[in-house]
Amino acid sequence: MDKILEGLVSSNHPVHVKKAIIKKVVEAAEKAVTEEQCQAMFTLTTHLILLGEDAFQKQVGFQVLEAYARYHRPEFERYFSKDFVLGLLQQGYGELHHKDPAIIDFIHSCLRLLISCPSVLEIFSVIQVEVLRMVCERPDPALCARLSTLLSDFVQCIPKDKTGGLFCQQLVRTISYFQCFANEEQELREYVNQVTRASTLLQNIWKTDPATLLPSLQEVFSIISSTELTYEPSIALACLVQHIPVQMITVLIKSLTTDHSVKDTNMTKALCRMIDWLSWPLAHNVDIWVIALLKGLAAVQKFTILIDVTLLKIELVFNRLWYPIVRQGALAVLSHMLLSFQHSPEAFHLDLPKPEEDEIKLVLNQSAWTSQSNSFAPGFLRQSGKSETGKTGLVNLGNTCYMNSIIQTLFMATDFRRHVLSLNLNGSERLMKKLQLLFAFLAHTQRAAYAPKNFLEASRPPWFNAGSQQDCSEYLRFLLDRLHEEEKTIQVLQSSEPKEVSADDRNDNGPKSPDEHVPSLTPTDCDSRTLIEKTFGGKLITGIRCMHCNSISEKEEPFTDLSLAFCPPVTSADTGPVEGPMVGPMLHCQGSVNGGSENPESGPVKSPASSVSIVPVMSEPPLSVPDLVNYFLAPEILDADNAYFCEKCVSLQRAERTLKMVSAPEYLILTLLRFAYDAKCHVRRKILDNVTIPALMRLPVHTHIPRPSSTSLQEDSPECTENLAKKLKPSQNDEEERIDGAVQDTSVQSVPYVLCSVVMHSGLSSESGHYYSYGRNVCEVDGTQHLANCLSLKDDNRADCIPSCSSLAVSHEQGNTSSPSGHSDKDWLLFNDSRVTYASFQSVQNITNRFPKDTAYVLMYRKQEIPGKNVNGTGVANGMRMNAEPPLQKELLDAIIKDNKLFLQVRNIDILANSYCVVKSTYNMVSKLYYKGPISQSKVS
Repeated sequence: MDKILEGLVSSNHPVHVKKAIIKKVVEAAEKAVTEEQCQAMFTLTTHLILLGEDAFQKQVGFQVLEAYARYHRPEFERYFSKDFVLGLLQQGYGELHHKDPAIIDFIHSCLRLLISCPSVLEIFSVIQVEVLRMVCERPDPALCARLSTLLSDFVQCIPKDKTGGLFCQQLVRTISYFQCFANEEQELREYVNQVTRASTLLQNIWKTDPATLLPSLQEVFSIISSTELTYEPSIALACLVQHIPVQMITVLIKSLTTDHSVKDTNMTKALCRMIDWLSWPLAHNVDIWVIALLKGLAAVQKFTILIDVTLLKIELVFNRLWYPIVRQGALAVLSHMLLSFQHSPEAFHLDLPKPEEDEIKLVLNQSAWTSQSNSFAPGFLRQSGKSETGKTGLVNLGNTCYMNSIIQTLFMATDFRRHVLSLNLNGSERLMKKLQLLFAFLAHTQRAAYAPKNFLEASRPPWFNAGSQQDCSEYLRFLLDRLHEEEKTIQVLQSSEPKEVSADDRNDNGPKSPDEHVPSLTPTDCDSRTLIEKTFGGKLITGIRCMHCNSISEKEEPFTDLSLAFCPPVTSADTGPVEGPMVGPMLHCQGSVNGGSENPESGPVKSPASSVSIVPVMSEPPLSVPDLVNYFLAPEILDADNAYFCEKCVSLQRAERTLKMVSAPEYLILTLLRFAYDAKCHVRRKILDNVTIPALMRLPVHTHIPRPSSTSLQEDSPECTENLAKKLKPSQNDEEERIDGAVQDTSVQSVPYVLCSVVMHSGLSSESGHYYSYGRNVCEVDGTQHLANCLSLKDDNRADCIPSCSSLAVSHEQGNTSSPSGHSDKDWLLFNDSRVTYASFQSVQNITNRFPKDTAYVLMYRKQEIPGKNVNGTGVANGMRMNAEPPLQKELLDAIIKDNKLFLQVRNIDILANSYCVVKSTYNMVSKLYYKGPISQSKVS
């Protein structure tokens, strides 16, 4: 053996000598008998392969290893164990570092020889753990390529289950660290080959386990969109694109461009780095992904990103045209960038004959940013600039989605919109005037999206910080309160004007200026209620009955919205009170229409020591809006610390509080209290429970409340009205007391309501997330006819029906409609800031099932009048229903016409100014590539 080793010291022997040496070594490996000989032979082969000085020694080592494994399989299996492999991967071999690619080659060769042995399974488990560790250490391209080859040949070594996705993510990040410093062609080819082997491994893993694809793509975007990296990601990431199914482009790009958590700076950085990928020689489909992302950004009107990226990268893309291997992809991207860049002629100024106008329009209409849609299909430039719905969006002015969603909800309240537009407010600078102007622009502007800057400044609550996310329900209450108080002030001024100003004074002072003009908000009728009260105002009666003397104290309270709490988790009577904070139902009013917050401010939260008994209300999941309304109207027991001070008994007594609706609003606003205070963590958490939203609902309204002569009526004390006890179901004894006292002798009618708007909140807290809304036009004709077809008037509208809120089911035989609400899917619209698209009622109902963080927050229902019915003495005669849109006043019409002319002029000027430069630059580019000179008019023809 020593003589053989001496013969291997030099590789300068003739060929016949080398063959003789190899033959002797192989024979020695075959004849090894003793334990010492077998171990020495294994050590020899390992030494030759890992520490050989030249290729000849390594060749001898591999041939001897193969002979040794064939003739001494048990010994080879014993020496090449999992502990030996673990030592190689963690400590190396002798002077050889553990990150040397030769170690991976040696293990690879040994696994091929040991594949049929049972012990190889233990080695596979060791390698599964070690390759994940090695990838996390960011190996160089050579070592990563050897690892990829090993794992491709022995898929049993690839990490599985949860570690499989982590391995793919770390391998993607490792590829992003690859850098090539070679200048020779052979070295460049080797580098490309190494990257290809790593990407092929990822492709095989994605095919075998598709669940690892999405985490890998998320890691890719996280890398290329980061603005905080200490290194520039390698363009070798481009090799991964060709392995992503092209069918996923539409879904992935739409999800990416509509993700509000992605900042514009990150999107700009990601797009720039993807364009850099065009330099990678063998990557396919990079141009398809880049163009798809450009179109996706155009579809969501991210024009600032497109302009910045175009100006930054157009020169680089143009320079790639000189390299044939990447020319095709670069040309496709360059053509799209030039043809869609209609912002300014900054990117190109070249002298060419002017093309025909028809050619300009054809090319521009197919490529303009404003013609792109979420489907990324080619389209044509719309003349109006609006979406196919014909509705106008609202520009997000910096976390103003809370305002945009509320404005669109009010705009879709047809009767309210029509009354606002019909008001005579000439010369007024008040908030109602600004709302009227905003509604007029939403109805008649030619813009795809209107920027409500003036209305934002006028309507934003003083405590709202500009640029910060806010609570849309809080904004809605503040807005309605402002409009209500403003109109009340005007009514006072109008009523006092004849008494304070004489005819002589008016003749002497002359006409008033426009600023002094007092607008009329109630031009024809003598009803003193404000427009807000007429539209959204209802009335509740809070009654407190002393259970000792049966005396009743009642107080009437107006409201504009009902804040519906979720039923808290309860325990059985013997387990004690509920742990944690209780968020009870509350009534929010403001002034005459007073507001409040979600957290109970009128009474302290009950502590665990409270003696209030809990009688759970059993309801099967999921909850529905009628469930929450019934919970709001359920009676509550005042006892112990919450005991009621009865003026008749002159002492604290056990009492029952009830809520009755005595006046139903034209538009019922319901706010779901989804943000509850967590006393343990001292934060407000969002309740993500799904709530079923019925398209049709009936509300119990008490139209007449007879009282026994022996029952005294008292004014409720402030202490009792402000104390919000936990909602309770009365006991059987309490029921008997109410029957004996004739308290429940009331007349109840079920008032039908139809859903017209829903504001959704996407996110996990009130201080963050995003608001958007669904809306539908609800007119008198279709709503009344549909209810007449769907409701059984004899059964559902009886005077003696059960006094509870319930949804109205629609049978399939009625109406011949495809949607549960009885209307076609295109009746519903999705308002997402500047974007307005068609939606369906199924989308509204299933939103939380599809996106768990997206939940209904504010709902608006419209009261429907049944032919032959007149609930509460209200109906069409109250003047709230208008059958058509009112004509615009001259001042509003002039403002809209002026803005539309300006918008169309600017758009036409931009098109005419840019189209010539865009098309002629494209012609010139093609001439340089293919004609080696300017294109003549004949060639163009």
